[in-house]
Amino acid sequence: MTTFDQKTFDGPTRVHAFRDDALGEHDAVGLAEAIRRGEVGAAEAARDAAERVRAVEERLHAVQTHVDAPAPGAATGGAFAGVPTFVKDNTDHQGLPTGHGSAAFTPGPARRHAPFARQFLSTGVTVLGKTRLPEFGFSPTTEYEAAEPVRNPWNTGHSAGGSSGGSAALVAAGAVPIAHANDGGGSIRIPAAACGLVGLKPTRGRVVPNDQSRRLPLDLVVDGVVSRSVRDSAAFLAAAETYWRNPKLPPLGLVEGPSGRRLRIGFLLDSPNGVTSDTVTREAVTETATRLERLGHSVEPVEMAIDPRFTEDFLTYWGMLSFLLGATGRSLGADFDRHRMDGLSRGLRATYVENWRHTPGVLRRLKRAKVAYAAAFRGLDLLLTPVLAHPAPPIGRLAPTVPYPELVERILAYVAFTPVDNVVGTPSISLPSTRTTDGGLPVGVMFSGRPGSERTLLDVAFTLEADRPFRRIQDTAP
Repeated sequence: MTTFDQKTFDGPTRVHAFRDDALGEHDAVGLAEAIRRGEVGAAEAARDAAERVRAVEERLHAVQTHVDAPAPGAATGGAFAGVPTFVKDNTDHQGLPTGHGSAAFTPGPARRHAPFARQFLSTGVTVLGKTRLPEFGFSPTTEYEAAEPVRNPWNTGHSAGGSSGGSAALVAAGAVPIAHANDGGGSIRIPAAACGLVGLKPTRGRVVPNDQSRRLPLDLVVDGVVSRSVRDSAAFLAAAETYWRNPKLPPLGLVEGPSGRRLRIGFLLDSPNGVTSDTVTREAVTETATRLERLGHSVEPVEMAIDPRFTEDFLTYWGMLSFLLGATGRSLGADFDRHRMDGLSRGLRATYVENWRHTPGVLRRLKRAKVAYAAAFRGLDLLLTPVLAHPAPPIGRLAPTVPYPELVERILAYVAFTPVDNVVGTPSISLPSTRTTDGGLPVGVMFSGRPGSERTLLDVAFTLEADRPFRRIQDTAP
């Protein structure tokens, strides 16, 4: 087995698995093309990816379940035929347990694929297992009360983000080129920003509805992928659309590069709910705005006047989800015990128990957020903002062992931009921008659009990637 590449720079440790094997430095599109041309075999790609995973896993702790003998994807063809990948462990994959990141129950093997898993498999991927997430995806970091955290491959002393932290860590480290992720408050975009990846949250309804969230009064969750290139995210959406397309949304098709269209882009540096972003984050957004103007786009500052109760309302809804999981957990496992849920889940549940009478008003106000969102977009094509208020925090700062009042305060001061798109149902993409000088951590920027505007998001993403290719973990000095 090949050992991982471990580089230590004044303490922080960077980990990656890139080497001269079947995967090479291919993204998912490039690897699929090599497999189609016969230059690489699908079995060889799966074998080498498994070796890469084993090489970095002892440092990253990103994998929940690793399949020793992976089965090929459901499709014999597809955009990603033969490309090795992982499914996030809150989505059923037939034969594998779905643990939701929780120690509150013992999961059994899933009897069938979740609807999105079938859509994902239709692209031809080879699933090597399941990636880790924080308990029920509630946290923006993938950490636990009594287990190793998922670590950021750029700097293992820091968080890989959440809730799709395991998927992001594997992709950023080069173990696999693409992996499943989903997003109910930022869970695609947060780990993408933390790990220097592309993370596109599609419009609500762009892919098949999420199996859990679609039954709730407000559907926040949408599935997608994290990737190292814009073309991989574009190819995933195009391939997913050939499996199922929502007739209520404009068709997407395959976006293959920048269109050259001049865009009108608004930007803001601080969150509409009053959270101020830090200096390095503000500089990343400002630098991106300057680049866009140089490339011929119109960029101007804007404001978004969301209801001042938005953060409190979102927290109440978040607590309702924890309450419902605690009440219905035996459907996940016969031994489910809500008292074994972690400190964040228990605190959210207690918050909701205190405030449940406000639920009707909370739902009304959250659903009205689309009015303020639409007003901010008048005359604009896209909105540019930070993804997060500051770069990925050190391991432990957002752990579920932190006392709940302090933990929630820290989370809200970190995740201040992403939830609006989940509530409104609009598409949003996180792109790599700059890095911190004191640890080499990636800093992301975020573009959001109107419902169904994924083509425009991919357009600006291709533009920025072509202007300055994203920095690579395997060859970037600190």
